[in-house]
Amino acid sequence: MAKKEKKPEVKLERVYNVPLRRQWLKVPRYKRAKKAVRALREFLAKHMKADINNVKIEKYANLKLWERGIKNPPHHIKVTAKKDDAGIVRAELEGAPEEEKAPPKKAPKKPAEEKKGEKKPEEKKVEEKPAEEEKEEPKEKPKPEKTEKQKQVEKKVEELEKEGKTTIKAEKPEDKKE
Repeated sequence: MAKKEKKPEVKLERVYNVPLRRQWLKVPRYKRAKKAVRALREFLAKHMKADINNVKIEKYANLKLWERGIKNPPHHIKVTAKKDDAGIVRAELEGAPEEEKAPPKKAPKKPAEEKKGEKKPEEKKVEEKPAEEEKEEPKEKPKPEKTEKQKQVEKKVEELEKEGKTTIKAEKPEDKKE
């Protein structure tokens, strides 16, 4: 039998509006979102009395910090901090949807006959076609009629082939100067 996973009970839950601007203003523009994440972790570690390594930022809070790119993080972020019995603090974005884990999908049960080792021959499904369709062969697409210019070029090609010349310079209407 599979053991049921026990969720650690929430020991402490608080809502914080964490100021980030003062922290990320101290670093170059290309490091600002990273600094905002660090500042959020430090803030929650201090206020929830936990180790900084035990602070976990959930999906939606992380997306909020990074949504405007690395150079322009939000000035502050409102999070719900939950501390469990193990001392792990989880920061969820205030008002974010809660994700429920879907139960694992079970494989469909096989009929009893297959379990015993008796295999049924596989039946192939054949689509029936009306007799009219079987008789008809695929029709070739009609080729478009050749223009006068194409006909002239073909005549020149035939003449040159008769003479034994194989290289041809195509005449373009733009090249002609009259």
